[in-house]
Amino acid sequence: MSYLVLARKYRPRSFTEMVGQEHVVQALSNALTQQRLHHAYLFTGTRGVGKTTVSRILAKSLNCQGADGQGGITAEPCGVCQACRDIDAGRFVDYTELDAASNRGVDEVQSLLEQAVYKPVQGRFKVFMIDEVHMLTNTAFNAMLKTLEEPPEYLKFVLATTDPQKVPVTVLSRCLQFNLRPMAPETVFEHLTRVLAAESLAAEPAALRLLARAARGSMRDALSLTDQAIAFGSGQLQEAGVRQMLGSVDRSHVLNLIRALADADGASVVSLVDALRQHGVSAAATLEDMSTLLQRMAVMQAVPGLTQDADDPDAPVLVDLAERMSAEETQLLYSLCLHGRTELGLAPDEYAALTMVLLRLLAFKPASGSAEKKSPSLTQRAESARPVPPVKAPTVAPAPVVPAAVARVESPSRAEPVAAVPVTPPEPVSAPVPQVGTERPAQPQPAASPSDPEPSVDEMLAALDEPPMDLPPWEELDEVAVSAAPVAAPAIRPLPVREAPAPSARVDALKRPEVPLQPTPEGDFWAEVVRDLMAADVITALVRELALQSQLFSRSADQWQLRIERESLNMPSTRERLQAALQAAGHAVRLAVELGPVVDSPAKRLAVAAAAKMVAAEELIQSDPLVQAMVRDFGARIVPGSIQPL
Repeated sequence: MSYLVLARKYRPRSFTEMVGQEHVVQALSNALTQQRLHHAYLFTGTRGVGKTTVSRILAKSLNCQGADGQGGITAEPCGVCQACRDIDAGRFVDYTELDAASNRGVDEVQSLLEQAVYKPVQGRFKVFMIDEVHMLTNTAFNAMLKTLEEPPEYLKFVLATTDPQKVPVTVLSRCLQFNLRPMAPETVFEHLTRVLAAESLAAEPAALRLLARAARGSMRDALSLTDQAIAFGSGQLQEAGVRQMLGSVDRSHVLNLIRALADADGASVVSLVDALRQHGVSAAATLEDMSTLLQRMAVMQAVPGLTQDADDPDAPVLVDLAERMSAEETQLLYSLCLHGRTELGLAPDEYAALTMVLLRLLAFKPASGSAEKKSPSLTQRAESARPVPPVKAPTVAPAPVVPAAVARVESPSRAEPVAAVPVTPPEPVSAPVPQVGTERPAQPQPAASPSDPEPSVDEMLAALDEPPMDLPPWEELDEVAVSAAPVAAPAIRPLPVREAPAPSARVDALKRPEVPLQPTPEGDFWAEVVRDLMAADVITALVRELALQSQLFSRSADQWQLRIERESLNMPSTRERLQAALQAAGHAVRLAVELGPVVDSPAKRLAVAAAAKMVAAEELIQSDPLVQAMVRDFGARIVPGSIQPL
């Protein structure tokens, strides 16, 4: 008799045998008990979580005839009737499984739907199970929409997929969707323990924990790995053999790495990574196991009274590490391990990348005792509990005082602005000081005594860091007399008011050329030529600037003489491009450019014309009756620079 693998031998045959999917079992059991049956079900989840198994149990529940042949729809199929045995064996004629990964076309789906018109032969319902339904083509999905929405009363659809995002919403809206979750390692560990007990095989709990973690939530993967481990260990499941088979890291190496990081021992970290290299342990597996242990340490630190698994040999060590490492360092190292796995493939050596990931924590780890260190200013403030006595104002080079406020006053007519006056906080002084705004004759400053040396920049900066003096509340600052700085200052006088020039005069000053325009006959001709070239858009950038800023000095049948003021425009390439544009416009001449004063250029003509238009626009606005009425009746004024000619 051929050997039957554990994943098939111990496949659940009823809802009571399923593990880890209680939410799906409860919903289906209640629906079967109350006979509130939907016509289409969609089971989603990763590989090996029981999608096909649930489909078969549901088909048996719909078609079970009972041990006496008188049974009906039930949530607990008997497993002994003809329908239950045939469905388990895969030969029930009214239960059809279609693998959409290899039968994804519209022809296969139509062939399946053609059977929907016939009533069940043996059972109570026809059940069409389509596995990996997301692999069907759009045409195949469209072909089954109508039948999926309104199937015959004897037909049930069961769809299964690992990627529900690829299933059209038109299909999702016609089905009841159940999401089968990945199973926890503890659930897989307990199920493996029962299976191996039924197989009469001895196994170390640590070996089963390794298999449960390696399965990553898939019970089928866990049973397949258990089959492999049994063959690897000749019928015995020991931790060392399973770890060697999986290529996983010995927990002692990972715990030692975390301990070295907690102690900030960089030498031990490097030596442990070298040991992993010698043993051929995967760097990715090391970071993965470290992430698992750090997650458990973070939970211990956040919930100190949480009960630990007594059977886990790593629990006492993790408790000790959680006490030695701060919560911030645990979170930082966990994040570095997660992101460091993506860097392993980028580095030329994965062990060098592993070393860098681990040393990164030591680089960001705060120095020992730095949390208790304080700056001198903070220490002085903490020790100083008594009020600071008044400080005598220095007579030579006083420390700068930051103004607390600046006041600016304007007369109602806004014609006599007053200069800004700095307002400083009150400070005790040893002698009366004249108020701001009073005249005081200049007096010679007394010489600095040896006991009062001139403060340096560092001392003045340190003075700013000293504790503040006793000041009145902010609400009473407006009632405190403002005192002047302890230095001689001249009386503050109003600033002279400069009348703003008239709009037309300002425009003339801006638009008037530096050299007056002196029109010439050649200038009229050159301005017309340049205007035609610009209208045709054949000269741009520096070529256009050369044409605008130059003056046609003289011309002959084959040569034109231009004059410019700036040497930067006289470049051979620019001159050749302008000459080519002229030749294209019908002026087959050669250009010669010289430096000199320019009195008639297209640019000067344009500037004069623009200034004339601006003056005309201002005169038009100022002479407008509506504008004059607003100025006369409401005191309005024209905002300078807001007039633009159209």
